[in-house]
This record gives sequence, C-alpha cells and structure tokens, in this order.
Amino acid sequence: MRTKYSDKNKINVITLGCSKNTYDSEVLMGQLKSNNKNVVHEEEGNIVVINTCGFIDNAKQQSIDTILENVKKKNEGLIDKVFVTGCLSERYKPDLKKEIPDVDEYFGTTEMPSLLKHLDADYKHELIGERLLTTPKNYAYLKISEGCDRPCSFCAIPLMRGKHKSVSIEDLVSQAKILAEKGIKELILIAQDSTYYGIDLYGTRSLSKLLKELVKVDGIEWIRLHYAFPNGFPVDVLEVINSEPKICNYIDIPLQHISNKILKSMKRGASMEKINDLLQMFRDKVPEIAIRTTLIVGYPGETNEDYELLKEWVKNTKFDRLGCFTYSHEENTSAYKLIDDVPQKIKNERLNEIMEIQSQISWELNQKKRGKKFKVLIDRKRGNYYVGRTQYDSPDVDNEVLIQADTNFLRVGEFVDVKIIEASDFDLYAEVSWQKRSSLPKIIFRSPKNF
Repeated sequence: MRTKYSDKNKINVITLGCSKNTYDSEVLMGQLKSNNKNVVHEEEGNIVVINTCGFIDNAKQQSIDTILENVKKKNEGLIDKVFVTGCLSERYKPDLKKEIPDVDEYFGTTEMPSLLKHLDADYKHELIGERLLTTPKNYAYLKISEGCDRPCSFCAIPLMRGKHKSVSIEDLVSQAKILAEKGIKELILIAQDSTYYGIDLYGTRSLSKLLKELVKVDGIEWIRLHYAFPNGFPVDVLEVINSEPKICNYIDIPLQHISNKILKSMKRGASMEKINDLLQMFRDKVPEIAIRTTLIVGYPGETNEDYELLKEWVKNTKFDRLGCFTYSHEENTSAYKLIDDVPQKIKNERLNEIMEIQSQISWELNQKKRGKKFKVLIDRKRGNYYVGRTQYDSPDVDNEVLIQADTNFLRVGEFVDVKIIEASDFDLYAEVSWQKRSSLPKIIFRSPKNF
C-alpha cells in the first residue's frame, strides 16, 4: 500500500562518505530551501537524493546498497523518485545506468544545477555560504578548495573531483561570518589537500594567510585544520597555529605509510626521513600539538618487513590520533596496474594489529590527562552524559569527553571548563571544574575508532 505523505514533494537528502560530501549536501539543501522546497536530511520524503561516495570498496558498497534500498521502495510505491549524485555517480555513471536503471537520473560531482532543475529548482549563484547545516549547532565544515593535483597511486579522488581549485579568501571569510551569525563556534577546514590552498589563485601557498583572516571573524572561537599533505608542507602554517589562540593545536596529516619502498610506489613524494623530520618540526614549533594521521595497510608489494617497519614506527612515534584503512584496488589509478597481492585476511589482521597498538598508545596518553583542566565544547547529550571535545579532538573520529548529566546542567553548543577524573583508551570522563568530585562513572571500553 502506498505511503501517504502530508507534504507534497518532500525531498530527503541522504549523505554518504566524507565531510566534503556533508558540505556538498548542505549546499544542495540550502539551494532547495531558497527555492521554497520542503527538504530534510536523512528523514522521510517521497523524493530521495543520494549523495554517494566512490572511493574505497566498503564506501562504494554502502552507496550501492543505499541506492538499491531506495529503488526497491520506489518500485513498491513507497517513494516517487530517486536521484543519485556524488562521487560514485561521477565515476561509474554509465555502469550504474545499465545496472540500476530504475534510478530517475544520475548526476556527477559538478552537476548540481542540473540536479536542481530535475527537482524543479533554480541554481542561485548569489547564495555563497548559504547552507542548511546538518552538523550540531556548534561546528561546521568549511571547504576551502576542491579537487587535487597530487599523483598518489592509490587515490581515485582526482578522477571524481578533478584538479585543485581554491575558494577565494574573501568568499571563505564571507561564509565564516554567515556561519558565526548562525551560532557556529568551530570551523573545520576541509579540502582534498588543504596545504595546497591558494596556489591557483595567488601563485603561492596561502593557507597561513587564510587562517589569519578567519581568526578575525567574531563569534568563531576554534578553527581546526584537516587533510594536510606532508610533501611541501608550508612551515608558516605552524607559526600561525602556535601564535593564534583561535586555531586549535591540532593537525590532520594522512601519511599512509613509512616504508620508503611503499612510499615511492604510492608516489607520495616523501620518505621516512622527511616524514620524521616533519613530525619533529611539528612538535618543536607547536609543543602542545595533537597530530592525527591515517595509514594504509596491504598495499601491493607490502612485505612482512614493510609492515613490521610500519608497526614499530607507530609504536615509537606515538601519534595522538590514528586511523587505518586496508588497501582498496581502485580502477584507473596507477596502483591498479600492480598486483593486489596481499590477501584480504592479512590486510584485516594488519589493520587490527595497528589499531590495537594505537589503542594502547591512546590509553597511555589519556592517563596523563587525569587531574588536568581543559576547555571543552559540548556537542550533544547522549544518555546520562553530555558529550564534548577538547581542542585536540575532531568530531566523530577522536576522543570524547563525557560529563555526567544527572549532576550538571550544560548547554549544547557552549564551552565549559572541566577537570578530567578518569580515562579509558578513547574516552575521557570529566567533572565541571567548579564542582566537587562526584562518584566515578563506570568505564565502558569501546572498540578503537578506525576513522
């Protein structure tokens, strides 16, 4: 029996994949809202738009499963239309049209105007910074550039997102002001390669200049940097991080591996020696910096010796935050010409072992925080706890600070000073600094966060 919707043509946007996709969905929803369309995010609607991910096997499968699930609903008369956009559609549109023909239309990553037209809406160029936010009310992503010029052998991003293209400083400051007016306190800067920012517009790496302008925006209290690239890292960025209180002592820099043989095959333009020197420079110039990285295990040709080298390096380097992926053999990448010779079982074993090592490192580092005070931004309330983060933690992937809700009244989206009273591997338990210590919470040890 057909489901009846009280609102005609309610558009439900479903977002899959990374924070860049989240940003794109928010822009799409902002455009729809400006056209007086009834739009929701991952709720119910008779028109479904799926913003897909097309990077690695698990993400691609999730996107395909979501498409099939909604096509089934359409064929059962539960929804009227299904549209697919994003990276998977950009990369595999002809194949998707052939294999899943019941989707009403497929759109690539640069076809938002066409998608809007199919939704009976006009693309409004003047809506710079106007987005319908899907994140908690205290933080938002700010995409500073699109695409990537790097030649990394394993990466399909340039196939789906094209060449690097920066957003002007003026436009980004304008977006930041709009977000601040909405109550946003934390900006999370995202890109495919944030350290390449500005070369196409200004002829030089301009991330430090951008940061200096963003800190001037009233209402923004934290600025967080994601997706830095090690090769050619602009040292002046570290000087700005160290000198500007609004910029979090945090950097996300995916390093992928440490074996010189693997790094060369990956076309990373870096070596073990250069990476170690860079990390030491980070810690010298910003003593309190929290360094997050991601690694790939099971890359073609990764021997036991390469893996053991990586494992010992992780043990010795002691990253504050670390995620790990198994290698995904991606069509039309240069690594696709190589033999995917590491069995999936071995890949999984290596990933789990790396994350077990990181779990122990994280536990040890967290124990040193007991008794110390931190400024925490409250993201949400979950069960009997308020959930917050320090400046050293990014949403969804890093440590969380848990504060008992039955003895405190806190506002989501506000800052609070706390003292850490207990710590597990990926959680910190705290009390509000002006209160006396209450009974200790029960520690729940969760599985490590891989991403």
